[in-house]
Amino acid sequence: MTVLPTISSAYVLAFQFSSWYPKFASNSIKSTVIRPLSAEFVEYLNADGVIVPEGSGLEDTSVREYSSVEPDEDVDEDEEEEDAAKRYAFPELDQQIRKAIEEYGAVFPKLNFSSPKDASWILPPSAPLKCTSPADVYLLLKSSDFISHDLSCDSVFDGCAEPDSCRSLYNLELVLRKWYSFDRGRECRCFVRNDVLLGISQRDMNYYEFWNDPPTQGTIIGTVVRLWETVIKPKWSSGQHYTFDVLLTRDLSRAHIVDFNPYASRTDPLLFTYDELWEIHEAGDDEKLPVLRIIDSRAHPAANTNAPANQHNMVPFEALSIASGRDIDEFSQAWQEEVKSSLHDD
Repeated sequence: MTVLPTISSAYVLAFQFSSWYPKFASNSIKSTVIRPLSAEFVEYLNADGVIVPEGSGLEDTSVREYSSVEPDEDVDEDEEEEDAAKRYAFPELDQQIRKAIEEYGAVFPKLNFSSPKDASWILPPSAPLKCTSPADVYLLLKSSDFISHDLSCDSVFDGCAEPDSCRSLYNLELVLRKWYSFDRGRECRCFVRNDVLLGISQRDMNYYEFWNDPPTQGTIIGTVVRLWETVIKPKWSSGQHYTFDVLLTRDLSRAHIVDFNPYASRTDPLLFTYDELWEIHEAGDDEKLPVLRIIDSRAHPAANTNAPANQHNMVPFEALSIASGRDIDEFSQAWQEEVKSSLHDD
């Protein structure tokens, strides 16, 4: 055995949402899986620019398409055809999304593996990732860098021993999970190697007093171990190495399964390193397992600063509106005009 196990493409596919959710639905967040997705929708996700499809509830969002053409200006016929080619509409998918929203009240989306949490800033900060229309769903997906991982078989099967063997089995899926407000401080990531629960890591990299209370730590470990031994271990059939994320209830007595991920370098080990997890495994001291890692002070080197999460992916909202449907040159010109206009107004 080595620090990280060899992974196969079949192993990776076991972690896409539709593979594990049916087994664990009663212990997870209510969700709807839409698959397969049309080739046109996949093309839309891969297309440059943030364009909200027609008929998706654009009027319910703050984004409006920006046009630099005056009503009386002549428009070249070729330009009209080019603009028309950039427009998308997905009435059937819109209907499926609206049905899920009607059932759950609101949803947050993800694809097979990745969620657009890096684009949460695009919706109201009081309710990050909360989608109440198809337009919200599309806007989140199109504004995210994270979901690009799921759009390419090369990235999905990166690091696999035989990356081409399951390409034909991979189909993009849209997952709509019931949205509700929760405290991210109650999330944790758990690491299983060779069917042994090695470690539990606080997932949100902020300091929380309750994580540092010894009796509370014992309660959290007990809750996670109980869930793993009674629910996850008996049902998980896709290998002896995996990670799983859970959300603890307010009283910390129960936990809901949020996600499963491969035991591989692509999965963030958070407050561990995979070398450390390997050392814990090799020590073989089962009485000390699982090891709990937390942010034990505000000065902890891994503790978050006041900088917003995923700030690298943030742009001014006005820039998003202006960028809709434009290539980089058109956007640059339109943005310069907007800046000049703002300076003039000031």
